Amino acid sequence: MRYRTLGRNNGLRVSEFALGAGNFGTRWGTGAEPKQARELYDAFVAAGGNFIDTADTYQFGESEELIGQFVAADRDDIVLATKFSVGAQPGGGISRTGNGRKNLRMAVEASLRRLNTDYIDLLWVHYPDALTPVEELLRAMDDLVREGKILYTGFSNFPAWRVSRAATLAEVRGWSPVSAIQVEYSLVERSADRELLPMAEALGLGALLWSPLGGGLLTGKYRASDEGRLTSLKTLVHTESTDQKATVIDAVLATAEQFGRPPAQIAIAWLRERARRSATSVIPIIGPRTTKQLADYLGALTVELPDDTYRHLEQISAPSLGIPHEANAVAVNGLQGGHAESFEPRRTPVA
Repeated sequence: MRYRTLGRNNGLRVSEFALGAGNFGTRWGTGAEPKQARELYDAFVAAGGNFIDTADTYQFGESEELIGQFVAADRDDIVLATKFSVGAQPGGGISRTGNGRKNLRMAVEASLRRLNTDYIDLLWVHYPDALTPVEELLRAMDDLVREGKILYTGFSNFPAWRVSRAATLAEVRGWSPVSAIQVEYSLVERSADRELLPMAEALGLGALLWSPLGGGLLTGKYRASDEGRLTSLKTLVHTESTDQKATVIDAVLATAEQFGRPPAQIAIAWLRERARRSATSVIPIIGPRTTKQLADYLGALTVELPDDTYRHLEQISAPSLGIPHEANAVAVNGLQGGHAESFEPRRTPVA
């Protein structure tokens, strides 16, 4: 597995895949039992992975508890990321949700206990709460960085304007910089191409991509059965709700047959190539529940898509960029098409 820094504004070295631990535990009523979760962790580390992504709310805290056990022997070799905002337990009370300073500090202290560690490598703000001023949030996270309880910070599921404002404020005020974003992204969900990924590339932020298989849709399994997230987790899933999604799945399945690979490996290989062509670090978060699923993910490390295959998948999955991007593209095309003279300023002849 290859390694890279988490963006251009820090020196945190991470593996090209992050292991998402939302399936570590069964308190949600679905997931991996502790023994199975341990097998997933060990196999990922054996493959060279060093980046683990969890959250206090995953499996109502059980995910963090299990990871705390797993990393105990090699804690300093693992880059451990977790999130706060929602709260670990349902009905935990109004003071235990949101992004205010009080909940931030309580959440971090609780995560440190569950993770059985004295520092968190990367703390994500899981969701915007629409109430807490970003200045309060940034200053409170900077305090925790100065105390050594967290090392780096990032924003998950935030709109681009909020992240860019936060990154700018942190820079001008000398607070701990924003290092990365986390956002859903796959061949069936590329909305982040409108604002979020261009912003990350421009500002040098790392970008972690969750649900890289579109909740399992890109494996093609839902064409034969609804077994999977559709019936177990019942959230964070996609269906063939548009002609474009159906076209993308057709193409992924055809490419998989052509290369003799599982469809999941084709979808992940496309993301790896997307990451290679990016101006910043783009890292898929793989979230297996079984060792077979993990093997499919890791198998993508040996898939090299030809340029024409990559571009075909890119073109058929491209989202509508909307305004102002499409209007700007028309203007640029006009300039490149020989109409630039209409934009030349008038000059007064020299006597």
